[in-house]
Amino acid sequence: MGEIPDADGIGTVGNPVCGDLMTIYIKVKDNRLEDIKFKTFGCGAAIATSSMITEMARGKTLEEAMKITRKDVAENLDGLPPIKMHCSNLAADGLHKAIEDYLEKKGKK
Repeated sequence: MGEIPDADGIGTVGNPVCGDLMTIYIKVKDNRLEDIKFKTFGCGAAIATSSMITEMARGKTLEEAMKITRKDVAENLDGLPPIKMHCSNLAADGLHKAIEDYLEKKGKK
């Protein structure tokens, strides 16, 4: 949890219906996610998915991390209540946005 002040990529996602807001920060070295942190404003499920995405993505290549889905995150948490799936599991989207931000900054997109 927390921020990476000199992050290589930042992805912010939210759901206005339920008010969840996540920001994912990444540091990239040799095409791998060397560090990843998050700041989340939302319910317990939103915080749990944010934390899980950092565990799942750390050390992976950018290509591997882009393949992580919302479903993968929920399964690694042993499921989420159906009412929380659509609004709380934004973590994969935030990770993908952070990677896209990094690639844009590097002129690779």
